[in-house]
Amino acid sequence: MRLLLAAVLAATCLASAPADAAKTLIVNANGYTLDAQGNLRRFNTLFVGDDGKVLAILPRGSAEPKLAAGDYKLDAKGRTLFPGLIDAHGHVMGLAVGLRQLDLTPATSLADAQARITAHAAKQTTARWIRGRGWNQVVWNLGRFPTTAELDAAHAERPVWLERVDGHAGWANSAAMKAAGITRASKDPPGGRIIRDAAGNPTGVFVDSAMALIEKAAPPPSAGEREKGFEAALEYMASLGLTGVHDMGTTPEDWALFRSFGDAGRLTVRITSYAAGMESMEAIAPLRPTPWLYQDRLALKGIKLYTDGALGSRGAWMLLPYTDEPGTRGLSFVDDTKQKNLFSRANFLGYQVAVHAIGDAANRQALDSFAEIRPTYGDTFRNRIEHAQVVDPVDIPRFAELKIIASVQPTHATSDKAMAEDRIGAQRLEGAYAWRTFLKSGARIALGSDFPVEPVNPFWGLHAAVTRQDRDDQPPGGWRPQEALTLQQALAGFTVDAAWAGHMDGRAGALTEGHWADFLFLDRDPFTIGPAELKQVGVEETWLAGKRVFVKKPN
Repeated sequence: MRLLLAAVLAATCLASAPADAAKTLIVNANGYTLDAQGNLRRFNTLFVGDDGKVLAILPRGSAEPKLAAGDYKLDAKGRTLFPGLIDAHGHVMGLAVGLRQLDLTPATSLADAQARITAHAAKQTTARWIRGRGWNQVVWNLGRFPTTAELDAAHAERPVWLERVDGHAGWANSAAMKAAGITRASKDPPGGRIIRDAAGNPTGVFVDSAMALIEKAAPPPSAGEREKGFEAALEYMASLGLTGVHDMGTTPEDWALFRSFGDAGRLTVRITSYAAGMESMEAIAPLRPTPWLYQDRLALKGIKLYTDGALGSRGAWMLLPYTDEPGTRGLSFVDDTKQKNLFSRANFLGYQVAVHAIGDAANRQALDSFAEIRPTYGDTFRNRIEHAQVVDPVDIPRFAELKIIASVQPTHATSDKAMAEDRIGAQRLEGAYAWRTFLKSGARIALGSDFPVEPVNPFWGLHAAVTRQDRDDQPPGGWRPQEALTLQQALAGFTVDAAWAGHMDGRAGALTEGHWADFLFLDRDPFTIGPAELKQVGVEETWLAGKRVFVKKPN
């Protein structure tokens, strides 16, 4: 990861761009975009105004627009030009901090993870705590959660605290639990669970809100570390073709950092922020959503709320007990009355609700709450359910009826396929990861990744959406392939539909007149290669508002 980031930074330093207050004409491009209705449009010439917005797209054979002295002309030489991609669900500072911490996502076993932890700790000689994320006991075929003793075996001298891949559980060693004052008498907080042995002793894993018991003792990243991490995250996203992201859980500290980069002209990705709950909203913009700032590169438009946990840690709230743990239905974070009041207050202030719901009980509760407030607030807020992973089939039509956006992440399906049936059984998969069924019902979907839970690369998301396979091309034919999307549908989910879901329609997501000229040059044409090759698409250049923000360094 560090080598990749170094290459990205070096490449960006080499990037050139047309001068300010100059028009840009790109000719001989193999151009694609979608219009507001999702229709695919082809073009050969892209004409960008001196304000960074699209003046026109022209088919092959059209007369070239006239340029004045100082304007800029680029011959694309047949390269594929794509609209910039928008991730409708990411965690920007989670990525920023994670790029500078231990990454356990490559670990294939408990022993592999332990070796990586030991090696990382040996290098971090001055760190008071060893932090990281990405462990997954399902991938390790462990059949249980890892334990404190197993983490102590990797490193016991200093506190170690590692988030699970989904961010909904954490693994602590003895030193971390001692620093946090965790004992057998420690109680499970509402919406959380301390994993215990048969005698009631904590075994080292803390699920959902119980994670805060350890977090409160861990030193937060310094302001300098956060700034360096955010800079690296911006570069990394641009290198992968992201020109926009919906940040799900912006804190006041995050907002201040985003603003400082905006003030300095350093924002190279458009960030639609969703406050991390009501308290964050009150600290950032308590009266109403902010306007778009810095040439539409930052705005606080919604509030991120939670109703349950995650499937992998059995925190997703289910209508029926888990198949592989019949004693639990998961975790419900908020009662019906409180949820309705939260949704109502958010819409009253003008904010869009973005509520995390993974289990079928959580999705039903959220839909019920939206149904109750709809007569008062209507559909103008474009309220949305994040993940919508396991939905009772009878509830799927309600998304369209209530005009609720299903904000889904294709790579979740290809990562979860190994454990989803174990967790809930085959019958309940009928309404799980059901993207095509959502579309057929008339619902609108927006696509994202949930990074850093899943990899950032949006072309991996397009690949998963179209093939329903992981990056090892498994399973043959795809997992539940009847729910696969066409490439055009998937592209819409990462462009015009993601823009609409984040109140950026008419501004971004399409290369049509009046939109910002956010676009990519690719190393191949996604519409002419086989679906399995989508995951290999590389970004050669990324442009934001008609200016290069990334160019790949030549080999």
